[in-house]
Amino acid sequence: MEYEDRCFIELLEKELIPAFGCTEPIALAYAAAYARDILESIPDKIEIIVSNNIIKNVKSVTIPNTNGLRGIEAAVAAGIIGGNTEKKLEVIEDMTCEQINDIIEYLQYVPIHVMASRSEEVFEIDVREWSGKDLAEVKIIKEHMNVVLVKKNDTVIYIKEKHLEEEKGEDFLTIENIIKFADNVPFQNIASLIRRQVEYNMKIAEEGIEQEYGGAVGKTLLSCANGSVREKARAYAAAGSDARMNGCTLPVVIVSGSGNQGITASVPIIVYAREKGYDEERMIRAIVISDLLTIYQRQFIGRLSAYCGAVNAGCASVAGISYLEGGGFKEVAHTLVNSLAVVSGIICDGAKSSCAAKIASAIDAGFLGYTMYQNNKEFVGGDGIVTCDADETVKNVGILGREGMRQTDQKIVDIMLKRTVNKNSAL
Repeated sequence: MEYEDRCFIELLEKELIPAFGCTEPIALAYAAAYARDILESIPDKIEIIVSNNIIKNVKSVTIPNTNGLRGIEAAVAAGIIGGNTEKKLEVIEDMTCEQINDIIEYLQYVPIHVMASRSEEVFEIDVREWSGKDLAEVKIIKEHMNVVLVKKNDTVIYIKEKHLEEEKGEDFLTIENIIKFADNVPFQNIASLIRRQVEYNMKIAEEGIEQEYGGAVGKTLLSCANGSVREKARAYAAAGSDARMNGCTLPVVIVSGSGNQGITASVPIIVYAREKGYDEERMIRAIVISDLLTIYQRQFIGRLSAYCGAVNAGCASVAGISYLEGGGFKEVAHTLVNSLAVVSGIICDGAKSSCAAKIASAIDAGFLGYTMYQNNKEFVGGDGIVTCDADETVKNVGILGREGMRQTDQKIVDIMLKRTVNKNSAL
């Protein structure tokens, strides 16, 4: 296997992992369960220090296996009561009915104090648990499973020495290299990994269509689709988010640390390919392009920001559809750039029901971008943040999301906290 192919496959294996529930509350549950294991006891006092983006992404999303609870305290209690750290991002998947009922009781008698971090980390979870005089601490930064510190009392059990280094992008990721990889990688090297993504993410999309979750964005779109394959693709992707944001107990294969992005990067292509009769291999290669384009865009923005990740995945998914229909570099690049020119700047105000609508909007922009290319229309260099180079445009969007929207991110959190009404929400 060539070096670049191996790098791409290792990246996909790292990113395309199953998660049960929205990944930020699940990361909290994991850290809480980890600290409980170190403590070797159910804690009687808890202190949680988290970055603003964790507060934002945990506040309004329903945590599965908690009877509809939301918020940092509920996520931590779920991890302590029933978390299995061996399952990582599926840490609370196997909770019993008794444990689910115990969560509410635990929240009533155990003090859980939540504080906003003063560090500059965008992604930070620091869980401290006491049982009597014993103290256990687990700290996660930058990524959901990136544990950098484990302590019991004054003893450091584990420390990741280089955890404060700045995140670096993957140099091999460019639009051209992504397409070259998707074209040439032996099918058996990607088939099982993407088949799992297809299975998991379509199952939750179908669940969202069949049942009533949240705002039922997917069901609403499907009722108006009138047989349009594009509308059906949007509807099923939105339905997957409907279910996931509102407590569905089905796992999702994530991308860039996000289940919504994992759904959005894959489901529209699956629906489109099946409706149009494309074979499995062509579909899977198209999903690989979408996954990698999503990862590529997010490496410049970061895991969490004020910039909605559905934009990246929605635009990437239709770029994947352009490949599905026989396109190459020009079709993929123009679709991506045209669509990003339309929807870049949609804010992320946390994980919640309206994420489904943002997913639908991003996919719609993707289809507009593709249709423009098909009709020999495009946004050109100098149109706002668009440049003459597609990769440079992706980087510009990253600068917008990571640097330009920092103050926006803080204002979003300020607004959300002032309007907190749920007693289980943070702060």
